[in-house]
Amino acid sequence: MAEAAPPRRSRLTPEREAELYEAVLDLLREVGYDALTMDAVAARTRSSKATLYRQWGGKAELVVKALRHGKPARTDEIDTGTLRGDLHALVALEDDCTVERNAALMRGVAMAIHQNPDLRQAFREQLVEPEMAEFRRMLQRAVGRGEIRPDCPALDFLLHMLVGGFATRTLLDDQPPTRTFLTSYLDAVVLPALGVPTP
Repeated sequence: MAEAAPPRRSRLTPEREAELYEAVLDLLREVGYDALTMDAVAARTRSSKATLYRQWGGKAELVVKALRHGKPARTDEIDTGTLRGDLHALVALEDDCTVERNAALMRGVAMAIHQNPDLRQAFREQLVEPEMAEFRRMLQRAVGRGEIRPDCPALDFLLHMLVGGFATRTLLDDQPPTRTFLTSYLDAVVLPALGVPTP
């Protein structure tokens, strides 16, 4: 008796995939993670729910893939020759409107992460761990160039500092993070903590 063939996974075009991810991000901004349903995504994107589950397995995976897709560039694609240049280039990838929209989106997802283990696991595996690995490579380049001492105690806290400045801007100042704020924060807090001189 022949074995049953594994279920076929249809291939979406990159354009169609990008359209689906953008719709997911729009829904997240509108209703938040908990109220977002696969039915709503299917209706918004004129897809079948079965297709969504076949492609992504569930809501958590789809949301995290959409967030990953929405990132402007990979950190390891930036190499200006200096750590300060790399971090400033990272901030310059998005305009203030996009930064504000993404900050609001991440605040909503951060709340849901605490209550949804599947979202927390997918977020950690597909966003946090790759991001930390990319920042470690960026820092190792800076160490190799002699910009940072290899035993600098702040090396392990770069991502914590960046997320902290980004996430607490609205909480403490009642203002969205802007490129000007983030650039100043890098020069006043992050780079001095790493022992990198700033102008």
